[in-house]
Amino acid sequence: MSRALVFFTLLLAFSRADALYGQYLARCRFSSPDGHDAVYLEQFYLNKRLLALYNGTLGKLMGYTKEAIKIADKLNNDPDYVNLGKWKTDRCTRSSPLVYNSLLYTVEPSVWLRSVEAVDSRHPGMLVCSAYDFYPQQIRLTWLRNGQEETSDVMSTDELPNGNWLYQIHSFLEFTPRPGEKITCMVKHASLMEPKLYDWEPTADSGTNKIVVGTAGLLLGLVFSVAGLLYYKKKSSERVLVPTTEVFYPEHTL
Repeated sequence: MSRALVFFTLLLAFSRADALYGQYLARCRFSSPDGHDAVYLEQFYLNKRLLALYNGTLGKLMGYTKEAIKIADKLNNDPDYVNLGKWKTDRCTRSSPLVYNSLLYTVEPSVWLRSVEAVDSRHPGMLVCSAYDFYPQQIRLTWLRNGQEETSDVMSTDELPNGNWLYQIHSFLEFTPRPGEKITCMVKHASLMEPKLYDWEPTADSGTNKIVVGTAGLLLGLVFSVAGLLYYKKKSSERVLVPTTEVFYPEHTL
């Protein structure tokens, strides 16, 4: 047990009768992978009131009550306590990259971009961009139309937990196919070095292809009709008309 903790345990023991709760909290706080911003902190509470705080960056203990200030002054002049604080701060800085790499992992999402047929011709079609099995939870799906962000006619679900620490999300875009139009789903996530782009490629089941196939069929039918008509006229002109003679036979009476 550290010397500071012993002092404050005694302080709590001889405090007023209504002091019912004491708490000691040690933290190594950091946000960078290499630990350059790591800060070591020790906090001492009495009934949720902060009595003293050790800050590894400052290298000293600060008291916030009359009794705590006296104890802090004694400890800050104790070489053993000062060296112990430096050792804890150094350990915090050295350990934070290990903790960051072992606990803060990322999983790249699997993305599926597909179209959904409209209920009838009066409604536009729907594109769905789905991201599955990613971690951490924060993710952003953005629709691009010819490279420009599309914000209208867009709906998205929240990040939905799969129950295995992974998440999924779905974004919907209402659209009417136009010739030459490029629609893209852009995915931003911590697991990706840069945003990934997924272009929508129409399939044989998409509305655009149905229109193209229908138009091609109509043109093909028209070509065959014209060719058939020309063939018929050509054959008709090659025919030789042969005169026919009708023979009438008198009726026989019985």
